[in-house]
Amino acid sequence: MLEASEIPNTERRVSKPFKPDPPDGDLSKERLELWLRLLKASGLIEEELRRRFRSECNSTLPRFDVMATLAASGSGLKMSEISAKLRVSNGNITGIVDKLSEEGIAARVPLPGDRRAHLVQLTDKGRKVYEDHAKAHAGWIDEILSGLNADDIEGMILRLDYMTKFLESDDE
Repeated sequence: MLEASEIPNTERRVSKPFKPDPPDGDLSKERLELWLRLLKASGLIEEELRRRFRSECNSTLPRFDVMATLAASGSGLKMSEISAKLRVSNGNITGIVDKLSEEGIAARVPLPGDRRAHLVQLTDKGRKVYEDHAKAHAGWIDEILSGLNADDIEGMILRLDYMTKFLESDDE
């Protein structure tokens, strides 16, 4: 991992001088380059998180994602709700929840009024495991992104928020 001191300041800056659109107005190459850079950055961060969850917590990133989703829900979620929130298949969630349940980290509880459905909730043990993992995760993210200064972070958040709103508006 590069240290902030190893990255020349000119390369660290998010803001660059204004660059006009190409004369023909075609930004397709630039958009493709943006997509590839987003994928690369996300992949590098995710790869490091997966490595650390395995080596330091004897766990996985998908397990952490399920625990985080359950912790945020408070009262629990149906399997399909977990899948929807994490944008993965029900099959992926089933295996993870089965393991978490076997380990006493999560529990399936009957959903009142629906004999077929269950809510998945974190147990007391699960909340403690999640809190420990969340603390480690936050520290890792801080360390991984330590090469970014406050201006870099603010600029990226603003641009990504704008892009997210733009993309979500296409869903409506």
